Amino acid sequence: MAEPVIDTFPLGFQWRTLDPFLFCVHHRDAYPAGTAEMGPPRASLAGRDIGQDFAGKDGWNMYHGETVPGFPGHPHRGFETVTIVERGFVDHADSAGAEARYGMGDVQWLSAGDGVVHSEMFPLLAGDRPNPLELFQIWLNLAPGDKRAAAGFAMFWRERIPVRTHVDAQGRKSAITVIAGRYGDAEPLPPPPASWAARADSDVAIWIIDLDADASFMLPAAQIGTNRAVYFFEGSALQLGGRRVAASTVIVLRADASVDIANESNGARLLLLQGKPIGAPVVQHGPFVMNTADEIRQTFADYRRTRFGGWPWPSSGPVFPRTRGRFARHANGTREEAPGR
Repeated sequence: MAEPVIDTFPLGFQWRTLDPFLFCVHHRDAYPAGTAEMGPPRASLAGRDIGQDFAGKDGWNMYHGETVPGFPGHPHRGFETVTIVERGFVDHADSAGAEARYGMGDVQWLSAGDGVVHSEMFPLLAGDRPNPLELFQIWLNLAPGDKRAAAGFAMFWRERIPVRTHVDAQGRKSAITVIAGRYGDAEPLPPPPASWAARADSDVAIWIIDLDADASFMLPAAQIGTNRAVYFFEGSALQLGGRRVAASTVIVLRADASVDIANESNGARLLLLQGKPIGAPVVQHGPFVMNTADEIRQTFADYRRTRFGGWPWPSSGPVFPRTRGRFARHANGTREEAPGR
């Protein structure tokens, strides 16, 4: 039988991915207590390249934010962002007038489709204690026929995301958080309708796997022709199919065979990304991902002409009142309040 591990390479800052994914970034920021403006204290901004702060000074970044950390209004077309917020909060606003606050286990699945401008700000809601932030942002490509679909997003509130526990022969546990792709009897929440993940034959899966100390977990086989990668982002070492792998590693696996994962750490955390490849040409220019250079030129022309609907907000990076709970308001006026808020 062929070895289950096809390749390995270091994680780095921007994680390499396989078709149908475009890339993944894991943000970890140890933000301090927030000011009345929900940003860090002014004194802590000294020496930073405000508006382009990625240096990690003091263990955190302002990114493109000036008062509140985050990413003020910027455009996208032709792909999806899946934002998994493990700790902290994100305030979302977009050119269609939609808005949301989500975090602490919530996921936003946004389909940029034909074009959207959105902001993603990280308000420091706690004024009397630190505000740690941890999130993954995954870019998932759209098929050629869906790149001009209407933009929109789905909210996966943490209370509704299925989690299953596996217990190995020694009684040690692994927890599998199912964001996309069925695991056993765990049916994932539905992504936006134009998503590649919405196709029954796409075999897209996004799981976070938490392994207790010395726990073992059998990763079930996927379909032939699926691309599969495991991102070992927390822990010290694993055994995968008998091969020892250190942390901070991307492990590309054969998808059509189950793989035994044995943890050699006190605890380990993995992100699984898999899916059938779309197999179409990818032409990316900054925040736009299309199939041809002509489509990229057209996208720039469309954005200059329409601004993808304009920007109906009073600032480029709006944030909501500190007391506002987790919520979403979609472009069609539909409102959601997070369960149990």
